[in-house]
Parts: sequence; C-alpha cells; structure tokens
Amino acid sequence: MSIVNLYCKLSFIVCRRLRRPAAVPLPVRPLLMALCLTIASFDDISAQDTVRSLDEVEVTSQRTPSTLRTAVPTQVMDIEKIEAQGALQLSDAIKQMAGVTLKDYGGIGGLKTVSARGLGTQFSTLTIDGVAVDNSQNGQVDLGRYLLGNAAYVSLSQGQQQESLLSARAYAAGNVISLVSAEPRFFLAERTNLKVGMELGSFNMFSPSMLWEQKWSKRLKSSLWINYLKSEGDYPFTLYYTLDRNGQTSRERRRHSAMRMFTADGSLFYTIARNNTLTAKLHYMRGMHQLPGPVQLYNQLSSAESTREEVAFGQLRWRVERKKVKWQVLAKAQQTWDFYEDSAAANSTHYLHNEYLQREAYLSGSGAWTAKEWLDINASVDATSNWLNSNLQQRYEVQRSSLLGVADMRMHHAGFEARAHLLATLIRDRVVDLDTLPFYHRFSPYASLMYTIGKGTTLRYFYKETYRAPNFSELYFFTMPRNLRPECARQHNIGVTHTAEQWGGTLDMYYNRVTDKIIAIPTQNMFLWSMQNIGKAEILGIDATADVYVSTVTVHLNYSFQHAVDRSDTASKSYGHQIAYTPRHSGGASLRWENRWVNLGASAMVVGERYYRMQNSDATRMPAYCDMGLIADRKIDLRWGTMTVQVQVLNLFNTQYEVVRSYPMMGRNYRLKITYEL
Repeated sequence: MSIVNLYCKLSFIVCRRLRRPAAVPLPVRPLLMALCLTIASFDDISAQDTVRSLDEVEVTSQRTPSTLRTAVPTQVMDIEKIEAQGALQLSDAIKQMAGVTLKDYGGIGGLKTVSARGLGTQFSTLTIDGVAVDNSQNGQVDLGRYLLGNAAYVSLSQGQQQESLLSARAYAAGNVISLVSAEPRFFLAERTNLKVGMELGSFNMFSPSMLWEQKWSKRLKSSLWINYLKSEGDYPFTLYYTLDRNGQTSRERRRHSAMRMFTADGSLFYTIARNNTLTAKLHYMRGMHQLPGPVQLYNQLSSAESTREEVAFGQLRWRVERKKVKWQVLAKAQQTWDFYEDSAAANSTHYLHNEYLQREAYLSGSGAWTAKEWLDINASVDATSNWLNSNLQQRYEVQRSSLLGVADMRMHHAGFEARAHLLATLIRDRVVDLDTLPFYHRFSPYASLMYTIGKGTTLRYFYKETYRAPNFSELYFFTMPRNLRPECARQHNIGVTHTAEQWGGTLDMYYNRVTDKIIAIPTQNMFLWSMQNIGKAEILGIDATADVYVSTVTVHLNYSFQHAVDRSDTASKSYGHQIAYTPRHSGGASLRWENRWVNLGASAMVVGERYYRMQNSDATRMPAYCDMGLIADRKIDLRWGTMTVQVQVLNLFNTQYEVVRSYPMMGRNYRLKITYEL
C-alpha cells in the first residue's frame, strides 16, 4: 500500500468517526477530500525517480482590524495599499480617509495635524503598537514626523477600537489613529531579510532607508529600520494680489522651508511560549524644520523661524492569551526636546528662544475574561506621569499625574452584539511656586449595538462621551493660570455596512456636540493670549466608503459631509457659521490595476469650500480644490532578491491651493523610489 493510499484511508476514518460531524465547518470535509484526490493523482508520479522538495515556510500574519463587522466606523490602510499609493508619511495615509480634516502648512516638512469629524486635533490619539503617543505641552501630534517604512498597517477608529485588550488611554480617546509595526517573516531556512531603498523627488528631496530583519532563534526575532529624509522645500507657487484671484499675479518661490529628519526604529519580538509574547521597541527621531512665513496678498513675508526636535522612547508590551483569560502589560518611557528660535529678531527685544523638555513615564495593565460563551468582561488601568520644563519662567515646571480606569462588558449571541464601558479619569497638576493645583475627575460612559443581518449586512450604533483636560499650553503658557473647565464631546453614530463578492461599503451618520470648548483670545498683542471656556460646537455629518474588486482592478471611494457650526453665543456674528477649516463636502477616490507588465494607479482628493475664520464671509472663503496623482510600479525578479521601481506624479494638474490660509501647497512634483529586497 502506498503512503498516499494510507493517508486517504486514515483521513476517511477520522472524518467518519467524528462524534459531531455538524460541528465541523462545512469547507473542511470537501477540502480534505479534494486534497486526498489531488495527492492520489500524483501517486504514479511520486513513484518515479525524479523527486522535488519544496522549501519549508514559516506562516505568520498580522490581523488587521475589521472594517465591515464592527460597531464603530473603522478604516484601514495595510502595507499593500501603503506601498501601492506611495505613502511616505503617516499624514499621507490618514488624509485619504473619510471624515478627516488635515491641516497642512505645506511641503514635506510642514506641520500636519488632523481633526476627525470636527472634534479638533486634541481629541485624536495616536498609538504605536498599542501604546499612545502623548504631547502634554499642546496636545497636538505632528503626523508628518512619523514615517511608514516599517508599518504593517494604519487604522482610524471613530469612538474607540474594538479589540479585547486596550489601554485605558485608547478607551479615553475621541478617535484613535493606530500605527502598527510589521513583524518579521522568514522562510525556515532563512535568518536574515534585508531591504534597502532610495527615494528621490522634486525640490531636492532625498530619502535613503534600510530595513534589517534578523531571526536569532526559533523564538527571537528583531527588526531595525533607519531612514534619513531631507528636502529644501523651495517649490514655486503663484502669488495672487487680490482675494478673488482674478487680478494681477506673479510667480514666486517658497523660501526658508528646508527640513532634515533622521529616524531609527528597532523592535524585538520574543515568543515566551504559545500565545505568550514579549515585544520591545526603541525609537529615536531628530529633526530640523525651517518655518516659512505666510503669503499675504502682495508679498511673501520673510521668516527666520526654525524648530529642532529630538524624540527618544522605549516601550514594552507583554501579552498572554489563554482560552478564557487574556492579559496585557504596557510600559513606556519617553523624552522629547523641542527648540524654537526666531533668529531674525536676535537684536530686538522680542527675540524668541524657547526650549521645552518633556518626560513621560507610563504603565498600563489590561485583562479580558470570557465569563460565558456570550459574555466578555474587560478591564484596564493606566498610570501616567508627565513633566514639562521650559526656559520661559521658573514656575512653568509642571508635573501632571493621571490615573485612568475602565470596566468594559461585551455581550454577543449569533449576529447580535452589545458593548458598554465606564471610564474613570483622575488628573492632578503640580506647578512650582503655584498654590492652586488643578484637579480634574469624571466618569465617561460608552455604549454600542451591532446586529448582523444574513452574511453581508451589519447595522451599528454607538454613543460615547469624551473628556479632555486642558493641556499645559492652555493652562500655563502665554497667560496667567486660569481655572479652565475641560472640554466634553458627546458622539452619536448610526450606520450600516454591506459586503458582497466583489464589493463592500459603509454608510454612517453621526452627531457630535462639544461643550466648554477652550477658545484662545488675544489680549494686548498677538503674543499674549487669554484662554476661556466659551465654545460650543455641533457637528452633523455623513461618511460613506465603497471598495470594488473587478478582476485585477481595485477601486476605493469615500465621501464626507460635515455641517459643523459654532453654537457658542447667539449674539456672536459667528453663531451658526461653519467651523474654520472644516469643509462641508470632501471625498476621494483611488484606482489600482495590477498586471504582469507595469502596475498602474491613480488617486484624487477633493475638498470643498471652507473658511479660515469662525465668521464666514466672502473675504474668508477658501476655494475648493482637487489634488490628483498618478503612480506606476514594477517588481523585477533578480538572481539575488527582487527590485521594485516606483514612479509618482503628485498634483498632476499643478493645482494652486492652500490647506491653511497663506501657506501654499506644492504644485506638480515627482518622486522616484527604488527598493531592493534580499
């Protein structure tokens, strides 16, 4: 009897003797029979003298969040989409998602912050491998400082993520941007992966990179990613002499906008036992960014402002998953040094030379328990200490201690799921030479419902309260300390998702209300500001996405409508007006055609009219724009490794537009990227 025949008979006996055949997934038995028949068909061939052996492969994967069967709207861009669209910075990936308003001050080095669904930048939390990135000074994280060279995927979750093990910070966020690093994958005979790349672009852009992955043992793997990015940023633009852009113009060139940035990111992946893993990361970034002056009517204001920053952090994640119990421990230590200087005013009394040193210590523990088949209970506790020192005044040495705790319950049966949690927030500040110590505390609820109809349609709803304490800049800098009340956002979302064989889509309607919004009001000059709780905002919106797959062609579409209005004061001239920089209509589209010759892609981002001040008028209106790009790439198999060549044309039609008033964006520009994988 041949080995193949013996295998087929044993497989038949196993299938026949299963106690509960109905419990076996339907595809298992047909697939097993097909496998036996396939092997049997090669029985005669296996008896011949020629023997061929295949390389053993280690199969690993990183699961991306679900976008269709989840109670909260979630958008994901995995590594395939990141590479296909040529995304360089984190902001390149986020700006193509529905419901996002990106503030971009121009060029590769310009400040890039995001506001999702009109809540404001401070309500968005960025996590790297599950650990939150915090900026206690002003609460804004520059997405342009984080690159995607070693990313597995990027996701944006409105409300909160739907994973079983979350930190309390992730529960506390209004929305979460998650950046997950790629875990190394090897053939069993391989121990080293090496990927080197070079990206060149217009305006003296230059970016070499290297990714080294090493398998040290069966349980230990590591990755090291190094990148250097520079750009002179001296791109041309059109200077309009009138607000309506119908009068005289001149062709100018952006000045004082160069940038340099070095990034090194190393990770260790250690498997202690099955479903018991330990991950460590060390990250270092050092950059210099010149700050160009604004362009206003007849001239381009000169600037000698610049910033330098240095960020170093180490973080650790220990994760254990058992049949009914899971737990996770996160730890992080970070130091951030920011330096700002205006050298043009070096001989004046208004010379600015500001230094900020931030330190953070963070510890988080979370657990999940499957109490019943239909009931999961989760809990998480975070403790954080932040220190901020500056050279402004001695009393601005501030320490903030935060304690967050959350209890979460999830019930599910068949296609129904209900989830609820209660978050407790305790925050206390300690300020040198200041007797009054702010103390913030609150309980914030969350609830969601999800019901799946058939195999392809899901209905969902969630409600969430998000509590944001004032940051250090709002409380202590450029103003006398004030008793500011924290902002509170209340989010409602109702939506439907549908998936079919060749397409899938989502449609969500939401209503957000922000109370006690902190507003900055200038006092005797534009340098000294007073902070007050006078703001209220209401946001009513729609987000829609669709993905279509036809043979080798993939199409992605998204559309957003935001009616985001000021409700602060009925007597104000801005009452009922659209919030500054928030377009009512925006959307995007991308197309990808993969073939055996050259893969082709196109993308377009459309942003409607918006206003750069709270009081909407013809004088404050910013025109709509469309930014379109083309991309082509080809992978070439070499004797040793593979080489990929990618060419991009960005802003194909050379559209002159501004995301932030008086800061023109780049026109048509080109990029060439060559990578070699060994």
